[in-house]
Amino acid sequence: MSFTRPNRRRVLQLTAGAATGLFMPALLGRNRASAAATITVADPGGPFSQAWRKAFYDPFQEATGHTIVNVARDAEPTAQFKAIVETGSYTWDVCTLTISARDILAKENLLEPIGFAHSDVPQLLPEAITDKWMGTDVYSTVMAYRTDVFDEAPANWADFFDVDKFAGRRSLRKNPIDTLEQALMADGVAPADLYPIDVDRAFAKLDQIKPDIAVWWTSGAQCTQLLQSGEVDLISGWNARFQAAVDGGAPAAIVWNQGLYSIEGWGIPRGNPRADVAREFIRFCAAPERQAIFTEVLAYGPTNLDAYKTIPEERAASLPTSPANLEKMVVASEDWWSANRSATTERFNSWLLS
Repeated sequence: MSFTRPNRRRVLQLTAGAATGLFMPALLGRNRASAAATITVADPGGPFSQAWRKAFYDPFQEATGHTIVNVARDAEPTAQFKAIVETGSYTWDVCTLTISARDILAKENLLEPIGFAHSDVPQLLPEAITDKWMGTDVYSTVMAYRTDVFDEAPANWADFFDVDKFAGRRSLRKNPIDTLEQALMADGVAPADLYPIDVDRAFAKLDQIKPDIAVWWTSGAQCTQLLQSGEVDLISGWNARFQAAVDGGAPAAIVWNQGLYSIEGWGIPRGNPRADVAREFIRFCAAPERQAIFTEVLAYGPTNLDAYKTIPEERAASLPTSPANLEKMVVASEDWWSANRSATTERFNSWLLS
């Protein structure tokens, strides 16, 4: 499915929208009258399980009488998801999927319809729902820097690439995803004009900074450690990983300007015998008051912008979908990367060794 960048005026208007009731009393009454079910939800584990349990799992159980059992999934769950559908052994009823994973599964007709649309929950970001998937949280790739190193704060990727004005140790992701976009923005390409990616131009810009990259990071945990320890002074990476360093006391700050964001959400394996309860669970997770709760644990943005009505202002400032941060970023193009990932990754890996 092709995604367009969200209309910023529309996004800001949505924050003022009235909340839509997600459960009618008759529906809840019917569910309690029917036999209680147990569904298994696959999530990323760790703090995600804790956050989802508090925001979604336990409240859903209390509201409906159904039971949620959560299990940790692989970092890339598409192979497991496909096997579940093809064998008919439905060990998962719902699974968290990135946009790229969703698109892979959708192309192979492996997803069950979720049973509602954006018109039913208009406060959701428009790109956070399809007929077979609903996004629950937004994460972004941004820049972070050590505030104890720079008197003047870097403001964009051009500053990151300016090794004279902003001298210091730098780190970029050891992956072309995000890294090519950052190089293009450093070279003057407007965020709205990034796609299709001019690969040659991006690598030419990366050539300029390659000798100054002290660390090519490979994991989110490494991002946090590099920033927190002071091993690097400027780094690209995921906002929640940097927020963990800030929350841990590191003298560091996040630059939202020219960030790239994406969405993770729920999908149901096609043919699932418990699909009705799974759909009910996903609809429950669209509620703004539920999404507001997970932000207490995770520095990810809710997809229902009405959640900000109950999120404290200080916490909202650290979340990708707060209006002040969202308007500075663009959504990453999973369509482009799906079509070009293999060839671009091969070129990137060769470039690193050259």
